[in-house]
Amino acid sequence: MISASILDIKEPKDKEILNLSKLDVELIHVDVMDGIFVENSTINFKEYKEILKYSYKPFDVHLMVSDVKKYIDEYSQLDPEYITFHFEAVSDVRSIINYIKSFGIKVGMSIKPSTTIEEIQDYLKYLDLVLVMSVEPGKGGQKFIPNSSKKINDLKYIKDNNDYNYLIEVDGGINDETIGECSNADIFVVGSFITKNNYEESIEKLRKII
Repeated sequence: MISASILDIKEPKDKEILNLSKLDVELIHVDVMDGIFVENSTINFKEYKEILKYSYKPFDVHLMVSDVKKYIDEYSQLDPEYITFHFEAVSDVRSIINYIKSFGIKVGMSIKPSTTIEEIQDYLKYLDLVLVMSVEPGKGGQKFIPNSSKKINDLKYIKDNNDYNYLIEVDGGINDETIGECSNADIFVVGSFITKNNYEESIEKLRKII
């Protein structure tokens, strides 16, 4: 599946999101940054809510924030397919997992490049999605970190050998060259490769590979 990131989408954002959501992508990836957990910040919830009403596709919300519950309360109003929080941002992982599930929303957990699979292994059975960051979170247009592929492969092995149900998502530096390195991922978050080029042609290039 392709989750199209709108982080760097062109203006006017509402029109461009509408155009993008008509194309062959399964999800619209919504990056949320607070300027605390990561250096950069994104538009506020009210602005996001306004432009996202033009999307035909379900939302894949990625919270790169420190006050996780506050943002869950806001973005649950969009009725997204997934809300993903960062493992590194919370002290009680299970309570956040349960909190997202209490809204009837599928729960994802994301890990930074420096976080190991071993650190999150005890939580995998409870997750619907695991997001492997293949760049440092908080900024678009970065280059893919090669050893991210090993994390994806390890998650696939653990999933298959324990009958877990999570999907594996990869985010950061994904394009027509790097997507082949992530063949065991289920969802590919693609941003600037699509939004800074011709949308339809870029998506078609990716489809031919996956």
